[in-house]
Amino acid sequence: MTRDRAPRPAKPAARRGVYLKTLRRVHGWLGLWGAVLGMLFGLSGIVQNHRAVLKLDMPGPQVDTLQLQSPADLPRTPEAVAAWMQRELGLTVAAERVRQERAQTVVWGDVTATQPARWLLLYRTPAYIVQAEFWPGSGMATAKRSTSSWWGVVQNFHRANGVGIAWVLLSDTIAGSLIALSITGLLLWTEMERRKLIGLTIFAVAATVAVAAIVATYTGAF
Repeated sequence: MTRDRAPRPAKPAARRGVYLKTLRRVHGWLGLWGAVLGMLFGLSGIVQNHRAVLKLDMPGPQVDTLQLQSPADLPRTPEAVAAWMQRELGLTVAAERVRQERAQTVVWGDVTATQPARWLLLYRTPAYIVQAEFWPGSGMATAKRSTSSWWGVVQNFHRANGVGIAWVLLSDTIAGSLIALSITGLLLWTEMERRKLIGLTIFAVAATVAVAAIVATYTGAF
C-alpha cells in the first residue's frame, strides 16, 4: 500500500519566476492603461512649457460681455443670484465660487470715491469661462464670457479646469499608474540585475565613506 506523498513546497527559483512574471504583467497592463491619456498629458505639457521656443501661434479665447438687470423680487443671497445668472445665461454648470466684496473707498486718479458692494461669480468648463459681477445695491450684473479655442480646451483638460469629478478621478488613475509603473520597474530591475545592484550598493557605500573621511580630515585640519 502506497502512501500519498505531501506536496513539496515550491522552490525559491520557481517562486521567484512567478513573482517576476506577475510583476511584468502588472507593469505591462499599467503601461497600456496610461498610454493614450499619458500621451495627451505629455504632449500638451511639452507644448505649454516650450510654446515660446517652438514659436507656436496658438489661437486666443473669444470674449463677449453682457449686462443684465435682476428681478426686483430676487433674494439678495449668493445662492439665489448664482442660480438666477446660471438660468439667464444658459450655463451648463453651477457657480464654482461666489466672492462677496464689501463697499470700500477707492482712488481713481485724483478722485476718491466709495465703491458699492459687489459680488464676483465664476462659472468654468473646459469650453468656456464666465466671470460675472453683481451689484446687490442696484441689482445690475455684468457677465464676461471667454470661449476657449481648441487649444484652450486641451489646456483646461490638462489642468482639470472646470471638469467633472469623473475626469479628475480618471486623471488621478493616470498619476497612480505612473507611480506604480515606477515602483514595478524598479522592482523588476532589482530582481533581474541583482549583481549590478550589489555592486552599485558597495560602490555607493565606499564613496560615501571616502567623502566622509575627506570631509572629516579637512575639517579637523582647520
